Amino acid sequence: MNFICRHVLLLTALLPGIALAQDNQSYQTPPKAITDLATAPPTPSVSISPKNDWMLILERSDMPTIAELAAPELRIGGLRINPLNNGQSRALTYVGMKAKSIASQQEKAITGLPAEVRIADVSWSPDGKQIAFTVPKQNTIELWTVEVAAGTAKKLLEGVNDAIPGIPYEWGKDSQSLIVKLIDEARQQPPQAPSVPTGPTTQENRGGKAPSRTYQDLLKNVTDEALFDYHIAGKLVKVSLAGQQTPLLSARIVTDFNLSPNGQYLLTTTVKKPYSYLVPYSFFPKTIEVLDQGGKSVKVLAEVPLAENLPTGFDAVPTSMRSVNWRADAPATVYYVQAQDGGDPNKEAAIRDKVFLMPAPFTAEATELAALPLRYRGVVWGNDEVAMVSDGWWKTRKIRTHQISPAKPGSLKTLFDRNTEDGYANPGSPATKTNEAGRSVLVLADKGKSIFLIGAGASPEGNRPFVRKMNLDTKTTKEVFRSQAPYYEVPVEILDETKNIIITRRESVEMPPNYFVRNLSKKGDQQLTQLTSFPHPYPALKNIKKELIQYTRKDGVKLTAKLYLPEGYTKEKGTLPLLMWAYPREFKSADAAGQVKDSPYEFVRLSWGGPLFWLTQGYAVLDDPDLPIIGEGTNQPNDTYIEQLVSGAEAAVAEVVRRGVADPKRIGVGGHSYGAFMTANLLAHSDIFAAGIARSGAYNRTLTPFGFQSEERTFWEAPEVYSRMSPFNHANKLKEPILLVHGEADNNQGTFPIQSERFYNALKGHGGTARLVMLPYESHGYAAKESILHTLAEMNQWLDKYVKNRPTTGPQASKVSTGK
Repeated sequence: MNFICRHVLLLTALLPGIALAQDNQSYQTPPKAITDLATAPPTPSVSISPKNDWMLILERSDMPTIAELAAPELRIGGLRINPLNNGQSRALTYVGMKAKSIASQQEKAITGLPAEVRIADVSWSPDGKQIAFTVPKQNTIELWTVEVAAGTAKKLLEGVNDAIPGIPYEWGKDSQSLIVKLIDEARQQPPQAPSVPTGPTTQENRGGKAPSRTYQDLLKNVTDEALFDYHIAGKLVKVSLAGQQTPLLSARIVTDFNLSPNGQYLLTTTVKKPYSYLVPYSFFPKTIEVLDQGGKSVKVLAEVPLAENLPTGFDAVPTSMRSVNWRADAPATVYYVQAQDGGDPNKEAAIRDKVFLMPAPFTAEATELAALPLRYRGVVWGNDEVAMVSDGWWKTRKIRTHQISPAKPGSLKTLFDRNTEDGYANPGSPATKTNEAGRSVLVLADKGKSIFLIGAGASPEGNRPFVRKMNLDTKTTKEVFRSQAPYYEVPVEILDETKNIIITRRESVEMPPNYFVRNLSKKGDQQLTQLTSFPHPYPALKNIKKELIQYTRKDGVKLTAKLYLPEGYTKEKGTLPLLMWAYPREFKSADAAGQVKDSPYEFVRLSWGGPLFWLTQGYAVLDDPDLPIIGEGTNQPNDTYIEQLVSGAEAAVAEVVRRGVADPKRIGVGGHSYGAFMTANLLAHSDIFAAGIARSGAYNRTLTPFGFQSEERTFWEAPEVYSRMSPFNHANKLKEPILLVHGEADNNQGTFPIQSERFYNALKGHGGTARLVMLPYESHGYAAKESILHTLAEMNQWLDKYVKNRPTTGPQASKVSTGK
């Protein structure tokens, strides 16, 4: 049975006393209304040029077919690679593009593209006149460019090495050339595993602690190591827009490369042996080095050792140099961060991290820019007088933003000091723009004395995004823009900071998101100029009702959820079956857990993984209800996970029943990943729900012994917590029907496919009503059209049988109670 589970689609249904299995069942499709929604053309994506004069409109590709997912795939070093074209095997692609002038509103079609093109890795040149992108093909990956004003596309070269996540090229400062990582044409045939092993694969640890989370797709043997070398190694070349190539760096395993803003130097990260079978490639030993324009070494910045033995804790970091990059506002200055506490969050330390600067020609020692009492979180550069650096600490959920003058190191001025969970107090993030070198820098006003902040605008009435102007001397803010009901309007770009002109994405419950230029110096409707006119992608959902409801858990914590009702429904028509789809979250504060985290005016978005399809089938839907797991002070949230989870679910169900929209005997619950874990626990520890759907979950926490989700403690530090939270250990209590769905190629930490296989076997062994669906070639998130439609069909059949048409007699007709 296990062999079948791993290699074919297994659909197993268990009726009382009878086990039924259907092997090699063909893919199914759900009802037409659901199929139409799932296959609706996706809304295009947009990108604004560096000069804010063009908008690139990218048509997103449809779902791939199962045949595409079944193409050859290598899973090595934490990567998934297409060995035929040496690219990422499951990359996001687009199928068309056009440019639109923001000033004139005229659209420019792009000509010269190949038929049925797939477009990936799109980026603007620094001057905003060119666009580059890759075109993945069956046996190669090509690099193309587009001259935007002319609307013409042309191929520059092929043989791009795109095996590492991220863009495999970088624009030069002059916008006339690019640095590209290519496959080494001198490489031979890929290594083959020996038909007869030459010996065992061994690992050894000599006393050092090396805790690690449950990574997947790791190297397993010397053949994997050879394949990693073969596919990741590449050479760097400089290519002009005319296609002329200049070699820069011979073939080696370069995992990252960045040109200095002035284009004179290249910062590279090169992986080297010994490799690890415990962690992905990003933890392998590496050399961080600065090269000149000809590829000659100028400065070896660091020899970073293998990072298998990091301390435990979410703020654990290597002791070596990290976060190495170019200062965005300087010609050629490297900055980096180094831990001062041994990288161990469990140690006491007055200073956790230091940020250093090293300008060209890299002959002098690095100078200290900032000493941070908490762990480094990031930096936004402005000029010699203004930069923003942030530090934070996971255990206390603290984050701080400091102003610093790069010309006067050490002078930290704290602007914001807040709790990351407190959305109401979030001041927003500093707005940025693209400078002449194509780098993101602060938008500064008033001769560098003011910055702009863009935020979600969380509030008791819901999210109201904003733009604020902040005086750095006085720390006072002035609101420039804030979203107003009945719209949800998100600032996207500051077009002109002196004339108060911004680009926003505007939507409402009925109106799909579209882009607008908003001139804040004008009044009323004169402020808005519409840039796009994307149609409503889901006409079948146009007239549904959405409401942001609020209610209270029995311990006084305020909760919020999105309640959706089918088109034309009124209370006079009686109660409905309801599907609750959720994902628990951890908090250190009850006040923060009770904050409103959504907007009543957002457009009703649909995704394959969500529950809104069932509005077309006569169900009410309760989407993303708050299920906070709180541990205030020295208490840890998961110490009372079960009690809080059940209490939150009870409160949600009580509210929809009180409103008269849901039949308490016909409520189903479901979720994906940690939501699947939640579903299994709710069915095991309560009698609230008629049935459940759990997709790609983890059910036995001893298989994730070094932490999971927001749990920092290891299994050996908190065995009772791990045991109690594992629904696998309570399979004998789970009597309601549960549908388990899992991708056979799940690569998420902790959610190995065996989690669902073993949980199903435990349920089956105790006489539970369960069904296991293993999806061939699917990862943690499902991709193939056949898989997604089949999953929706399975879910629909399950809900119809065990929720909507739940038996009125027998064990499945028992009344809802408050717990087991």
